[in-house]
Amino acid sequence: MTSIIKFTVLSGAHDEGPPCYLLQVDEFRFLIDCGWNETFSMDVIENVKRHIHQIDAILLTFPDVMHLGCLPYLVGKLGLRCPVYATVPTYKMGQMFMYDLYQSRHNSEDFDLFTLDDIDQAFDLIIQVKYSQTVQLKGKGHGLTITPFAAGHMVGGTMWKIVKDGEEDIVYAVDYNHKKERHLDGAVLETLSRPSLLITDAYNALNVQARRKERDQALLTNILNTLRRDGNVLIAVDTAGRVLELAQLLDQMWRNQESGLCAYQIALLSNVSYNVLEFAKSQVEWMSEKIMRMFEDVRTNPFQFKHITLCHNFSDLARIPDPKAVLASVPDLECGFSRDLFIQWASNPRNSIILASRPAPGCLARQLIDNLKVRSLDLEIRKRVPLEGEELEAFLVKQKEGKLAAEAAKKETEITEDSDEEMEVESSPASSTLKVTKTPKHDLMMVEEAKARSSFFKQAKFYPMFPSKEEKLKWDEYGEPIRAEDYSVKDTVTVQEEKLEQEKMDVKEKTGPESSNVPTKCIKSKQTIAIKCSLSYIDFEGLSDGESIKRILTIVKPRQLVVIHGTTEATDHLVDFAKKNLGIAGDKIFAPKIGECVDASTQSLLYQVKLKDSLMSSVTFAQAKDAHLAWVDGQIHLASSVHRAVADKLTESEGSTDQKSLEADVIPELDALPLNQVKGHGTVFVNPPRLSDFKQVLTKAGFQAEFSGGVLVCNGVIALRKTEGGGIGLEGLVCEDYYKIRQLLYDQFAVI
Repeated sequence: MTSIIKFTVLSGAHDEGPPCYLLQVDEFRFLIDCGWNETFSMDVIENVKRHIHQIDAILLTFPDVMHLGCLPYLVGKLGLRCPVYATVPTYKMGQMFMYDLYQSRHNSEDFDLFTLDDIDQAFDLIIQVKYSQTVQLKGKGHGLTITPFAAGHMVGGTMWKIVKDGEEDIVYAVDYNHKKERHLDGAVLETLSRPSLLITDAYNALNVQARRKERDQALLTNILNTLRRDGNVLIAVDTAGRVLELAQLLDQMWRNQESGLCAYQIALLSNVSYNVLEFAKSQVEWMSEKIMRMFEDVRTNPFQFKHITLCHNFSDLARIPDPKAVLASVPDLECGFSRDLFIQWASNPRNSIILASRPAPGCLARQLIDNLKVRSLDLEIRKRVPLEGEELEAFLVKQKEGKLAAEAAKKETEITEDSDEEMEVESSPASSTLKVTKTPKHDLMMVEEAKARSSFFKQAKFYPMFPSKEEKLKWDEYGEPIRAEDYSVKDTVTVQEEKLEQEKMDVKEKTGPESSNVPTKCIKSKQTIAIKCSLSYIDFEGLSDGESIKRILTIVKPRQLVVIHGTTEATDHLVDFAKKNLGIAGDKIFAPKIGECVDASTQSLLYQVKLKDSLMSSVTFAQAKDAHLAWVDGQIHLASSVHRAVADKLTESEGSTDQKSLEADVIPELDALPLNQVKGHGTVFVNPPRLSDFKQVLTKAGFQAEFSGGVLVCNGVIALRKTEGGGIGLEGLVCEDYYKIRQLLYDQFAVI
């Protein structure tokens, strides 16, 4: 059955912005990627916000900020609640990316777009899947299946294949890498041949890459020359993606005794460096076959680095003597340790700064890549400093008032709870006065109160004891409540989940703002940075180049093509190549801009309508194989249904949604035509049988049937033959057999 397929660009078209797209398959809508750029532009959020009520599921391809950066904002601030599908490494490494980004921003500014709790809440929605695992959707997505395939580039990187009813398949493949690397195998896009629709990017369509050996040699030479002249090397890397490839390469260089690097130190500096490597050690099965064989044969984990020192702050880094090489996050130099080190080291001519990836235009790293000979820059210096003087006093007073208020509220709560408990009352023999016994304070050095008072009766001795508070049992009309957790047995999955939660809490303790009790504030200042150090860009992005992309497209040969995520020049170049070499009609190749919607349905004149209950009750269905067919005489109500549905959805969304987008999404209604307007129709025969199949039906019914010159002869008096129009002609003597055979023939059709 043909499906309605529409593709809407929310971000990442005719530019290098973050990818974010809305894919509609019939009534089900996927949000594919939800990236955010380095400047946290709200344009992306506004575009997603218009469709927030429509999103049924989210598909994530890579764990970096460019592909899932705005997910915590959508969940925490806009209240998005829907299933999110991603591979296991994307889930784990994505958290590391977002934790590091939050802390890097928080260390230098008042960052309030999302919190660590928003990150946790967003990643709790993720359903983790494995490569080639087919997931069948339910509800509105009945008949849809999604399957992730390896895309290279980063551990857990994904290409998604979406199939509707086993017929139309949609492949979404962006930022893939077909080449094998040290820690990853290449993408498998070549195996997904002839999809109904291929959605791919033109980011590297005009890029020509150097050979891997030449690239590695250039990195080694740059680092060695800098260290030998007593300079420091800064390599700006991401948090948990491409840094694994670079770290493994550099650790191998340091292990080589002939490289001359053993006398120097190398460090990995980020807020979550330890956790990133721990997660990498546990994800060997997601990496290359070479790494898996090494792990199985030698039992050594390739991410158990011998020479790389892990650092979480500048205090750890200061313990490493100069000269040294430092892998620091983040790659765009807009925040984090890499920006701070750039400001410190840029003015020293002995130092070297290496940029290993191409961030989005407008950030500091991209400015340096576009002009490697720049000698000065005006930068905004942002940092967090401790409060002093009057500001510190005012903060402490405010903090003290808050504590007093909290303590007062706590006391009120305790008084309320104590009033519900039973009071212990003892009766004195000398007097009928009732005394309320007070619970003694916990003190091991108790004073014997018996010596202070004398009595004729023998007093019980009191001994010092450790404090023990006995919980009072609560009862209701059915007895003592039963707690299910007291009788549950923890399985392996629960233990693993608790271990993962503990790891997340460890990361939050290291990266959370509460790790420091010193009150601080953020200050900004303008400063001119003299750039006297060596600047270089060495491509370690791990993406397929232009020639490889074209060769892969000729192998895949999609029936329809959508080109996204690339400059206008690169997009037009790839579209022209597809028109000339892929044999796709010009109207089947799309290059939409931001905000545009592409109708990629394979059949034209295909529309959706809602059938009203009054129409369904008057329709008689006939079965044809696996389908049920009926003739409908109806009329479409467009205006009333649109206005009513728009009003309902605007009420649900409290006016936060664009009315025009809602009107475009509302499906018109089809109602039954009044009986006095129904003109009637001729009988329609659907699903004609083959004569060979009908022969078996006749034989089971007791008729003698055999073929003679392509004509099926029954009992020697009735003949059936195929007509030129594709129907079946019935000829012969009008008798009882004639009417029986005709009825059997009618039964093979769906008669409408």
